[in-house]
Amino acid sequence: MNIDYLSLRLVELPLRSPFRTHQGLIKKRTLIIVEVGDQSGRKGYGEVTAFAEPFYTSETTQTAWHIISDCIVPTIDFQKVMHPFDFPEQVTGIQGHPMAKAGVEGAIWDLYGKQTGQSLSQMIGGSRKRVKAGAVISLSDSTAEGIEALEKKGYERYKLKVDKGKEREVIEQVKRVSPDLPLMIDANGAYTEKDMDHIQTLDKYGLIMIEQPFQAGDFYLHQQLQQHLKTPVCLDESVMNFHDAKQAIQLVSCQVINIKISRVGGLSAAIKIHDYCAQENIPVWCGGMIESGISKAHNLALASLPNFSIPGDLSGSDRYFEKDLVTPGIQMENGEIEVPSHHGIGIEVDESYLERVTKKSKRFRLK
Repeated sequence: MNIDYLSLRLVELPLRSPFRTHQGLIKKRTLIIVEVGDQSGRKGYGEVTAFAEPFYTSETTQTAWHIISDCIVPTIDFQKVMHPFDFPEQVTGIQGHPMAKAGVEGAIWDLYGKQTGQSLSQMIGGSRKRVKAGAVISLSDSTAEGIEALEKKGYERYKLKVDKGKEREVIEQVKRVSPDLPLMIDANGAYTEKDMDHIQTLDKYGLIMIEQPFQAGDFYLHQQLQQHLKTPVCLDESVMNFHDAKQAIQLVSCQVINIKISRVGGLSAAIKIHDYCAQENIPVWCGGMIESGISKAHNLALASLPNFSIPGDLSGSDRYFEKDLVTPGIQMENGEIEVPSHHGIGIEVDESYLERVTKKSKRFRLK
């Protein structure tokens, strides 16, 4: 590969409507856009999807900016990165910070595809041309009008964000609107061991899964719950890397895994987890982070791999933002989204809009 420079942009995108979970309310999305380029003018884009506050994982946009600027850029020899798969090996000396690493690796994948004339899906062995989309319904969206609007758009799986103790109210509210809607719930680790019996009462709703009921890293409680629960347990925050995925499967702590490129440290790790889950007959789906079209394009390529058998948190550009960073925006049609087939991530970044929403930037020469 030929990587001449790396630049960072802190951007702020207003949401169409607030997104609320039990952890808080998001009115605008702050992201870091990573750009790498070569001397021929080709550019690759990645995205750091950490939030401004550490409510999802310990990473934030501020910590990621620091790690990339002060640890990754000064210590990594980018001239030794001949293929994107080489990058994870280069950063093994930096402990943690998977979202920061994933943002840089994503930009390298995009640039590599443009330098070699391949789409991201093609480079990783994706087999699907279109992937099925799933809607995430925040606590602000669970109204009859909101559900009906999403159903008309054709989403094929619906994830409800829930407050502990109020799950039945939300589930039954949705079922009154559409009794046969394929539902799952996500409490983002809100439950404790004391809630074990309560969670088991949710079996009666026939949910397709319950995502991350307990805190991240607690494989034991998830194992105990899955032994007494008919509904599949899905792990999200607990799976931060390949080792976590392997441990969860070997301990039978779940029956499904949500793979997020940013959470597991990059596309290379996500592919490795996908392959292991396929070997162990564990279905996977692609999670979302209220991200821009740059990250969505990476997700679409990942979701084109064969073991992504459950519709993921995949949506069009108009789901969360009035205006996306990519042009034309990502479109969903009849519950499906086309996997980009052009070189790299396969979509164009709206550079003028990117400049307008940039709050600060930094550029590094890598030679």
